Amino acid sequence: MQDSSQQEFWERRYREGVMPWEGAELLEPARKFFSAQPRMRMLLPGCGSASDMPPLLGMGHDVLAVDFCESALELARRQWPDAAGRLMLADFFQLDLPAFDCVFERAFLCALPISMRKEYADGVARMVKPGGVLAGVFFLAKTDRGPPFGMDIEQLEALVGQWFFLEDKQLLPDGLHVFRGQEYWMVWRRRKFDLDQVSTA
Repeated sequence: MQDSSQQEFWERRYREGVMPWEGAELLEPARKFFSAQPRMRMLLPGCGSASDMPPLLGMGHDVLAVDFCESALELARRQWPDAAGRLMLADFFQLDLPAFDCVFERAFLCALPISMRKEYADGVARMVKPGGVLAGVFFLAKTDRGPPFGMDIEQLEALVGQWFFLEDKQLLPDGLHVFRGQEYWMVWRRRKFDLDQVSTA
């Protein structure tokens, strides 16, 4: 069985040019939101070719784009040579970095096996400062076959709601065919407590 948690799964697709998730642009709700923010330290996990990075850098944000797929980062370096120093070959779940003002979501959550969703929620909670944001494009669809693996809004709220509350949600009618008009721009605000303040009762 193919396992999208494994590096080779993605290496093969980039080497073979099977990348229907690539080619997206930073859409208008994201541009409006990020252009209105003060300078943010931003993390782009599972960045692929990092097509969202240049416009975010152009707005003055401090962006680090991370992927564990070397072939994806090679593509990103070719496309954005001036920003190559902001690309890191690393596994998001193994990062040991100070928390960011923003984690930018774009086809990372839906690329992960369903069994890794809690790990994702815990990971973004760890990597976003209290008061910061998990913001980006989320794939909401009633399908558990993938990638992309879909979920509904109730499942997403149950997944991240312990750590974040939803500030904004907008359907994105345009976008890549692979997501079939089921993408939503969302801003999730990190609750203002640290990880060790969560009650386990």
